[in-house]
Amino acid sequence: MIVSRGWLEALLGRPLVAHEVAERLTMTCAAVEAVVPLHQDLRDVLVAQVLETKPHPNADRLTLCLVDVGGSGGPVEVVCGAPNVQAGKKYPFAPVGAELPGGVKLERRKIRGVESNGMLCSARELGLGHDHAGILEIDTPAAPGTRFLEAMPIADDQFVIDVPANRPDLLCHKGVAREVAAVLGGTVKLPAIPGGRPVTPSEAVTPSAARGRQSSKGIVDGVEIRLEDPEGCPRYIAAVIRGVRVAASPAWLATRLAAVGQRSINNVVDATNYILFELNQPLHAFDLAKLRGPAVVIRRAKANEPITTLDGIARKLTPEMTAICDAERPTIVAGVMGSAESEVSEKTTDLVLECAYFQPTRIRRTRRALGLSSESSYRFERGIDLLGMPDAMRRAIELILAVAGGALREAPLDVWPKVEQPRSVFLRPARVNHLLGVDVPRGDIERLLSAIGFIAAPKDDRIAVQVPGWRPDVTREVDLIEEVARLRGYDALPDDLRPYRPGTVPDAPAMQARARVREQLVRAGMLEARTLPLGAADTPDAVEIRNPLSAEESHLRTRLLPGLVRRVEHNWAGSVRDVRLFEIGTVFKTGKGAPVESASAAGVLTGARRPRHWSDGDAKVPDMDLWDLKHHFELAVQVAAPGATVQALSSGAGWEAVAGGQVVGWAGPLDADAPRWAGASFGFEVRVSEVAPERPRFRLLPGTPPVVQDLALVLPGGVSAAAVSAVLRRVGGPLLEQLEVFDEYRGQKLKGGERGVAWHLTFRDPTRTLREAEVDKVIAAALKALEEELDVRRRES
Repeated sequence: MIVSRGWLEALLGRPLVAHEVAERLTMTCAAVEAVVPLHQDLRDVLVAQVLETKPHPNADRLTLCLVDVGGSGGPVEVVCGAPNVQAGKKYPFAPVGAELPGGVKLERRKIRGVESNGMLCSARELGLGHDHAGILEIDTPAAPGTRFLEAMPIADDQFVIDVPANRPDLLCHKGVAREVAAVLGGTVKLPAIPGGRPVTPSEAVTPSAARGRQSSKGIVDGVEIRLEDPEGCPRYIAAVIRGVRVAASPAWLATRLAAVGQRSINNVVDATNYILFELNQPLHAFDLAKLRGPAVVIRRAKANEPITTLDGIARKLTPEMTAICDAERPTIVAGVMGSAESEVSEKTTDLVLECAYFQPTRIRRTRRALGLSSESSYRFERGIDLLGMPDAMRRAIELILAVAGGALREAPLDVWPKVEQPRSVFLRPARVNHLLGVDVPRGDIERLLSAIGFIAAPKDDRIAVQVPGWRPDVTREVDLIEEVARLRGYDALPDDLRPYRPGTVPDAPAMQARARVREQLVRAGMLEARTLPLGAADTPDAVEIRNPLSAEESHLRTRLLPGLVRRVEHNWAGSVRDVRLFEIGTVFKTGKGAPVESASAAGVLTGARRPRHWSDGDAKVPDMDLWDLKHHFELAVQVAAPGATVQALSSGAGWEAVAGGQVVGWAGPLDADAPRWAGASFGFEVRVSEVAPERPRFRLLPGTPPVVQDLALVLPGGVSAAAVSAVLRRVGGPLLEQLEVFDEYRGQKLKGGERGVAWHLTFRDPTRTLREAEVDKVIAAALKALEEELDVRRRES
């Protein structure tokens, strides 16, 4: 949204400082993205007075002018080709060396043998209009030599405001002026229209019901108005103005629109655009002579009903759209754009002026379906002031009568089948203080809300607040509290942590599971990464993207590890050797209908086992190996897949996690594009289960001594240490308190495929002291079971 500082000053009746306005608006309601000074390219132009004119000695169509430009140098001679230059008049003058709009820099030069010391400027040369036929005559008491920008009120600033979607009131100058007045002071009042007169009570908007007619239709000055789609158009106001003269707009109106980047079209269209930017009310003017009936019918469009919009494109409407029609055909796509068939032209003498409210979601769907956007649709789909429409219509009538003439023979017709009353919301001052954490006096609350148009009235221990129609976003008490907070100033609120009541709703199980994994891996010294959920297809069930950005990102990821490997390679490219990254994210695979999603956790390790310390001296910190990987993998499995067991792969080059007979995790070396100086890289990935691990239980310290024995066994090929441990636990029963692997041997003393594995076995009875003979008996039973079930024997040497 572009807002003119000069327009705001006219509404507030006071001067404004651009940077101050921008700062306060940003702090209280909407971010000002830029402040753009206007007409600064005219800073070299001066006010000059022509003292004398005479024909050019060598050209019939040129004039030699003696011009007073102020200063001590006296008058200068200027060659001019415009026919309207007269002695005694004042004109804008660009001296030698001045730079004009477009980057033109004036030089002293001879024209037909006579030296010209500057240039008298036309409106087009100054960027103030399109007239190039004559020099711009200015009526000002300023003395010759005065800067043109100081003498003429055209210097302005544009505020480029990022208006939030829930603040449609800021899409007009009156809405922004209201906010400025609340924080900087002032009273918002619509400026007088040059040559205009206020609309009399007899010309005011009259609801159709007051005329004794049905609320969904009526007649105004011979034009029938029928509202057949009250859902899409809850309110419609129409006025007929006869005897207008369509022509160019007066300079003040064209200048006002130019200040917000709008091109002047004609006085009638410019008047409707003026109301749009002043009051946020889109209007439309029909040529009454082009309306069949004459009638205006607001109805749902028919299927494939044709219309050619103002941009010259033929379009097809649907029954989900609202159309403004005459007695036979659509003339407007409601709330979006009109057609050329009813457009106001220079031949127009009588017009119908439309002021309507259209249902926002209907306009949004229509705009998207047609691929068509306009200043009107931008406002209608956010919601305009339903209650302020009569004021906008009165202002528009006053403006059109002032700039285009004509007469309003009959008061406008207001078709409003279901009248709505202003919304009221009750506000508790105690609730304001509780939410904001500071005591805000009741009087301050009422003053702040009244400053932006709310009507506050005390009612017992509450405040009854009537919400103005231009604030559709305010529906709850907390919305009013937000208004108090922002107007009082967010910087005035305390930033210290106050006592608060913690929430009682627990996090979702999936989020709790992710948090457990995250905490475990961060505690292990790893850093969390976030990668794109896209990549190349690495499995047959990868989900394909319909519109991929590249072939390398054509599918949804089925694993997290490929993305983390790319992050490791990115770190290597930056000469970072030691990398410990993990990610917790969603992976996808093809399913019936929608893709199947599941949570996964993955990590990558490469480089030094630990950060280097000064005490290491010249010693090299060892790199991570497979056993470091196993440690981190087991940490992740403990919290991500409680109950899963980690066992070695048959290849011996990694591990897998198994739960319920299914593989839920993998860990092993990674294949990466590594530089020569990089260490080996390892990675793991495990599916995240929502099942929480069992909480550790308190256990008293044992009061009896343990019996510890080492047991060395020979395992045939294909038998895992986990399978042997399971048999030992089963046979050992409650007496076997703990067992752990402490050694593995592969060598010539064993047959091919065999390996030796040694366990520490800890036995204990919590009620008495165990004897060696009892332990030997248990070990003998375990060896017998191992030999029978797994063909495992005791290693003798």
